Amino acid sequence: MLKHDPCGLICLCFTYLAVAYADYAVVRWILIEMIGNSIWTSIHAVSFNSLIFLLLFAHWRAVFTDPGTVPFPARKLDFSDLHSGNRASSEQKEGWTVCLKCEIYRPPRAHHCRTCNRCIRKMDHHCPWINNCVGERNQKYFLQFLIYVGAVAFYAAGLVVYAWFGECRDCFIESISFQHRVVHSIILMIESGLFGLFVVAIVIDQVTAIFSDTTAVEQVKGDNSGRTRRPKMSHLADVCGKGHPILWLFPCVSVPEPLSYNNGTYEV
Repeated sequence: MLKHDPCGLICLCFTYLAVAYADYAVVRWILIEMIGNSIWTSIHAVSFNSLIFLLLFAHWRAVFTDPGTVPFPARKLDFSDLHSGNRASSEQKEGWTVCLKCEIYRPPRAHHCRTCNRCIRKMDHHCPWINNCVGERNQKYFLQFLIYVGAVAFYAAGLVVYAWFGECRDCFIESISFQHRVVHSIILMIESGLFGLFVVAIVIDQVTAIFSDTTAVEQVKGDNSGRTRRPKMSHLADVCGKGHPILWLFPCVSVPEPLSYNNGTYEV
């Protein structure tokens, strides 16, 4: 469900506006205006818009996929045992903890998000660019979104360089069209550079965290209790899926099932 966070909603609108502008500038002012009638114009247009589609699809899945919210029980839980020092519940004995804000038992590695005001399984951080938490069930889509943003940014920058220095023989004729080409090329290069470098840094941080089986929250808290020592690709498969690695690039593969509360116990 879409979060009503003002910062997140603004970032969502800015993201779609930036993507829409990049698509317009590349197709209208780089491919059609500068490269012109060529088979490569069609090839680049299809390839670029395919990346745009995958970017938007991954972003949509990251926004609307439940990141791993710990559900509320049907009735309020009794925490009297915690205060009286009596025997802990079965959830606690298995490593579950208590969230005093949500007033629920939560599984290991779940953390409370102050923006969503809910506990999220394996929460990494709350990202305003997707107006959602990055957690167990949508981290794959968030990572795919970042990768496609980087691919679109570097592809657009490459097309600008290719058009100006390789294909555009009449680009330096003084005209209104020439001024438009210059302005859109400069804006596109600035946008591509900023977003490209930004997402590269985040992708490196995300992949490093996945390989080490830690989240941003756990790194800040210095909590490595949930960390397991396995091959790096095994940790990456936990996030991206157990299928063939080529399927990791597509935002349509199943994700871990959400947690549900049934008959007094949590189950997947």
